[in-house]
Order: sequence, then structure tokens, then C-alpha cells
Amino acid sequence: MALRLAVGEVTVLLGPAPARRDVMARLDDGTGRVPDGGGAVRVARLAAHPGTDLDGRLAAVRSAGETGASIVLVDRLTDGLDAGGRRVVLAALRRIAGGGAAVLVDDADPVAALAVADGAVRTTADGGLDPVPGLDGGLDYLAS
Repeated sequence: MALRLAVGEVTVLLGPAPARRDVMARLDDGTGRVPDGGGAVRVARLAAHPGTDLDGRLAAVRSAGETGASIVLVDRLTDGLDAGGRRVVLAALRRIAGGGAAVLVDDADPVAALAVADGAVRTTADGGLDPVPGLDGGLDYLAS
């Protein structure tokens, strides 16, 4: 599956939860690359683990930014947080994108994630992805 993510933007994955999980599982952390035959780029995958508190999740986001990840795959990082904690983590993802990363978010609460998003893609019945009109990102892309 090829997915083009806008550089410097947060893109939210929409659709049924099982389809979103399938898309995230199919993305290979090792194949991030620049389109048109460019070289590989650093990919970071962030996910919630049982018992990880808010500070631990924020540290993971900071680490992704500090290591210079060009693509950040955010796999339900806010699971288990209250609304305030969710907002703090999502705002931190916005800052990572502002630093030049392409950020793809699958969140248990996609509406909350849309609050910080620049674009969105929706899962399709055949396992593909379609841009959401009005939330379709910009013109500078990284491919993953």
C-alpha cells in the first residue's frame, strides 16, 4: 500500500476502527521514502502501552521530534487518557508536524484528533484510502 503524507502536517485516519487498525498494521516502518526514487527517511511509530502515563507518552513524542523522524505514525497513542490528557498529546503531535514531520494519526477519538489535523484520509471498503474533501492536505509529500 502506498500512502502519501503531507510534510509538516497532521493527517488523521478515518473510518471503522478495524479498518484503521489494519491500515496502520500494513504500514512498514522501514520503507518511508521520498517519492520519485528518493532515499529512505526516518520513520517513528508511537503507540500507547499499558501503564504508560501522560509524561511517558509526551516523552515518546518529543523523542520522535528530536531524532529527526520525517514520518511519524501515531497508533492510538492517546488510548486510556482522559480528555485533557488526549488534548495535550495531540497538541504535541501538532508541534512535531510544525517541525517538518509528516504525521499520520489513528486515534480512538478521531474527532479529537481532527482538532489538530491539517488533513484526513478515510479507509475504503477494499482496504484503500481516499482523501477527505476539504481536509486533503498540501502539495509537498513524503511517500510511505
